[in-house]
Amino acid sequence: MKTFSIKRPDRAIAAQLQDKIDDLTKPKGSLGLLEETALKIGVIQQTLTPTLSKPYNLVFAGDHGIADEGVSATKKEVTRQMVYNFIGGGAGVSVFARQHGIGLKVVDAGVDHDFGGMPEVVHKKIAFGTRNFLHEPAMTHDELHLALERGAEVVDDIHREGSNVVSFGEMGIGNTSCSSMLMTMLHNVPLDKTVGAGSGLDDKGVRHKFDVLTRAKASYKGDRSAFDIIAHFSGYEMAMITGGMLRAAELGMVIVVDGFNITASLMAAAALHPEVLDFCIYAHKSNEGAHKLMLDILGGTPLLQLELRLGEGTGALVAYPIIESAVCMINNMSSFSAAKVTRSFN
Repeated sequence: MKTFSIKRPDRAIAAQLQDKIDDLTKPKGSLGLLEETALKIGVIQQTLTPTLSKPYNLVFAGDHGIADEGVSATKKEVTRQMVYNFIGGGAGVSVFARQHGIGLKVVDAGVDHDFGGMPEVVHKKIAFGTRNFLHEPAMTHDELHLALERGAEVVDDIHREGSNVVSFGEMGIGNTSCSSMLMTMLHNVPLDKTVGAGSGLDDKGVRHKFDVLTRAKASYKGDRSAFDIIAHFSGYEMAMITGGMLRAAELGMVIVVDGFNITASLMAAAALHPEVLDFCIYAHKSNEGAHKLMLDILGGTPLLQLELRLGEGTGALVAYPIIESAVCMINNMSSFSAAKVTRSFN
């Protein structure tokens, strides 16, 4: 059974980081979220000169039994089709990773398809899709333990390559239903606040999805512990992301958080180990309606608001150059004294 021991970063260095940022040749606070981002990375890394090394986006894919209830506008076979698109280089996440020089790994967590040992896929499959949580838990406790462990293994692999910054993406038709349920069950948020259009449901489809999830909530008979809720309502790919996030925090890595489903996976991680939040930078606010409330619950300030709702980690990849700019700022801008510029504030 995988366990995690996450140590919160010592915030004593924050005052020194803030002094360094304030002494750069600019009006105090004038670079806004770039300053906050640089400070956070410095605290995570416990240094006044933070660095970003070998960034990776890890896309976990899995199918969901709840998709059989018609809760998505997209057919289930799209999960496997998109895995082939990822590794073929044609997906949004593939294009943006290539644009910004970010490593990309595609992980089969539980797709309802046999990829036959393809070397381009990281093979971590637990089963050919989760069970239908309208009628039974999506996975057993043993399967959840295994998912957390396998997600951690993928992060271990990139960390050994020298990576100190990671984002996560997901692919799995029906997984916004999982995210809505995790938000509702872990934070007692009414379902009408958490259920949205997902990949493109119309109003009638959203009402049907809400009805299915309302019945799924009523049928839950577990012990209401965070672990049991995650096992009952999450997906294999989302649970592996949860494990990957926990391991990344344990290793002191910077975690760049994508949209609705990834933030739901983070909610699950934080329910198990709240310390994980100290390692997170929030890339963007998704166009999925409940994402803003998710961010508010977690205390996250997004860098971007581009009305994205694709998933895959695309928002994290688009935001990454901004994170690079924050690190460039703190390391390369001149101080007032070095530049012989008069400082007009205390």
